Amino acid sequence: MSDHQNLLAEQRRALILDEVRRRGGVRVNELTRRLNVSDMTVRRDLDALARQGVVEKVHGGAVPVVETSSHEPGFEAKSALELSAKDEIARTAARMVAPGAAIALSGGTTTFALAGHLLDVPDLTVVTNSVRVADVFHTAQRGQSASGEAKPGAATVVLTGGVRTPSDALVGPVADQAIRSLHFDVLFLGVHGVSVEAGLSTPNLAEAETNRHLMRSARRVVVVADHTKWGTVGLSSFARLDEVDTLVTDRGLSPRTREEMAEHLPGLVVAGEDEE
Repeated sequence: MSDHQNLLAEQRRALILDEVRRRGGVRVNELTRRLNVSDMTVRRDLDALARQGVVEKVHGGAVPVVETSSHEPGFEAKSALELSAKDEIARTAARMVAPGAAIALSGGTTTFALAGHLLDVPDLTVVTNSVRVADVFHTAQRGQSASGEAKPGAATVVLTGGVRTPSDALVGPVADQAIRSLHFDVLFLGVHGVSVEAGLSTPNLAEAETNRHLMRSARRVVVVADHTKWGTVGLSSFARLDEVDTLVTDRGLSPRTREEMAEHLPGLVVAGEDEE
């Protein structure tokens, strides 16, 4: 039990979430004994997880939030969750991008964060089906033009077109056709859920097909996903874990989950750990 006494809050909450999902619910008194922390600490952790929308507090403990596999939260709802983790993941992923590369960014709040960290990488060609990602580059370029000095090496952005999803991704036949004719060095892929059984998944059937096309057009596939995505399963699976080259995640993963991920993924990078 003492092993858990000095855990960081985010690691402790990841362990709690792992228990809730694995067992279908936990009680506060069980967690205080297992983690060797106070009742008040556990309750604060459950409050934090409830605010993230991943557990539901009940009398004496917590249970998993049950969402239908076809439920797709909007961009604004998702963008408020796990902000520090997403930024840490984005900074780590940005270091994988070389000047002059042709890259693709899928829809999602983590790829949106990544776009902000790529603005200073020169001569990029960026293919994206995300309206939000394209706006990051276009806004930066408009700001440079307004100053009268266009920045050398500004990214060339290709927005695929298509039908807009609640998460502001463009999907469907128009997007698929555009992607089929392109080839890029690396794809940074945001996902709704990651699991051993279902692989990568999304609530949106059309987005699943567009993601398949993105993966086929990439020489390398990097999934960017915070720890809350592990164990989540959407309506449609679009790839196995062994089809991913690297998954970049955050330090909120429990040790047990890290081991499980490492067994099924060719490459696992935990953002921030190499900076300590």
